[in-house]
Amino acid sequence: NKIFFIEPPSPYYKRIRQDKQRHSIIKEKSRRRTMFAFITGATSGIGLAAAKALAQKGYDLAIAARNESKLEEVKAEIKTEYPVKVETYVLDVRDGEAVKKVTKKCFENWGAPDILLNDAGLARGLEPYGETLPEDIVQMIDTNIKGLFLVTRAFLPEMVSRNSGHIVNMGSTAGLYAYAGAAVYCATKAAVKTFSDGIRIDVIDSDIKVTTVQPGIVETPFSEVRFKGDKKRAAAVYEGIDALQAEDIADVIAFIIDRPKRVQISDVVIMANQQATGFMVSKKK
Repeated sequence: NKIFFIEPPSPYYKRIRQDKQRHSIIKEKSRRRTMFAFITGATSGIGLAAAKALAQKGYDLAIAARNESKLEEVKAEIKTEYPVKVETYVLDVRDGEAVKKVTKKCFENWGAPDILLNDAGLARGLEPYGETLPEDIVQMIDTNIKGLFLVTRAFLPEMVSRNSGHIVNMGSTAGLYAYAGAAVYCATKAAVKTFSDGIRIDVIDSDIKVTTVQPGIVETPFSEVRFKGDKKRAAAVYEGIDALQAEDIADVIAFIIDRPKRVQISDVVIMANQQATGFMVSKKK
């Protein structure tokens, strides 16, 4: 005789999984003090995926981005799935005064972050440098370098004072391997790597960790932003290759921050399976 099991409706399974997940997170949070992460660029791509991955680990979240409505959507989504505290901060990292105000408010509400994830960043265009628009040059430098530097500078002294924390800076394989049409973008990501290395030297006598995460080709809204809303051109970037997903990078970030106190992962390079360098990929026809 054969026994057949009738599968309950999928919403039932989903609710059971969510209940188990919430119970596991609550148990983990009760075991240790509540920790929180401050994440820039948290409304899309890797920043959003990382926010969810850290919430799954029980981290409370301070999420920052320019779009207030998207921040609220992300907050509602995360709080529905995970029993964590989420606060939103409207922030353009290029604005030094705004950075000061947001970090001041964050200190008042939370204290210094346990995890600082600098994810805000972008590329503009794919033309030779001589044809790159000056405003695009400034935007990439101001966001990818200036913004990351300012946010880190605002939080670092309090982290040093507490003698704990982990700074995770989003670099790129573009910072290791330059490619045509991306001189400025590649230079900004090279700056992220050397900046991280410099800070690691500065805080060597402390328990603060500094990591640079350098992904290769990741299928996110990145290319759509680069090509200023040209969805067809953006989609062509990922055609013919099994590109990395934002969740893949988020999983690596979650692993990095979860290492024992004695372990500091300084750099991680993550590429798609058919990617050899930042610019060399094999695409199926």
